[in-house]
Amino acid sequence: MAANHDIILEARGVTKRFGGLTAVSRVDLQIRRETIASLIGPNGAGKTTLFNCVTGFYTPEEGAILFQGKPITGLRPDQIVKAGIARTYQNIRLFGALTVLENLLVGMHPHLKSGPVGAILHDPLTRHEERQALAQAYQLLNFMGLAGQGDVQAANLPYGFQRRLEIGRALASDPQLLLLDEPTAGMNPQETEELMIFIRRLRDERGLTIFLIEHDMNVVMSISDQVSVLDYGRKISEGTPAQVQADPHVIAAYLGTAMDDDEIAV
Repeated sequence: MAANHDIILEARGVTKRFGGLTAVSRVDLQIRRETIASLIGPNGAGKTTLFNCVTGFYTPEEGAILFQGKPITGLRPDQIVKAGIARTYQNIRLFGALTVLENLLVGMHPHLKSGPVGAILHDPLTRHEERQALAQAYQLLNFMGLAGQGDVQAANLPYGFQRRLEIGRALASDPQLLLLDEPTAGMNPQETEELMIFIRRLRDERGLTIFLIEHDMNVVMSISDQVSVLDYGRKISEGTPAQVQADPHVIAAYLGTAMDDDEIAV
């Protein structure tokens, strides 16, 4: 087990119920800094519910969630973003009527200091902050491979670029931990390969920790440092991709009797 100072996110006995349904049951999880960790499992296994607990959309009935050693259970989503956790969603949630640049600026909002009075008066502090935000947004456009697209309406971007923009908007909040919910969903093979390369760059060049839900097993096995498996809300396996792929419990749950070189989506 990694030393405590290496752990950026920890779940301790997290349980979330909806009436008589236990969606997440006593889940323990540790994610090390600057790694790519994947969460897999059949549909309805509790993966997105666990993400929602981490990001403050749900409050677990039992257990605790710690970020950088500090409890975040019960915090509001905006407080969790300010603490350094950002996420994307399975279904793209861009502001389609806004431009690419405006979507990135929206992502920076949690860390901006100017308030309504400053916006009305347009005082020097507000103007300085706006210039800084614009400069950061243009830098992010280049990093995301969206240079020259800043004035394009988000809804008019190709699908793969919309996925990138949603990740870019999350990055605009300057997170240390980035949660990606099925980032390759709906992508063609070329877009998927490009996104895999980009996710590795987020870890290697920006020092981010990535925690993702993914159904494409080729993606999971190719980019993950750690894989955790949920089934009926319980964690049934955890380890390296090779360890999880060979685990009889995981095979019985949904991988099937054998893995081959073809893409397996679950």
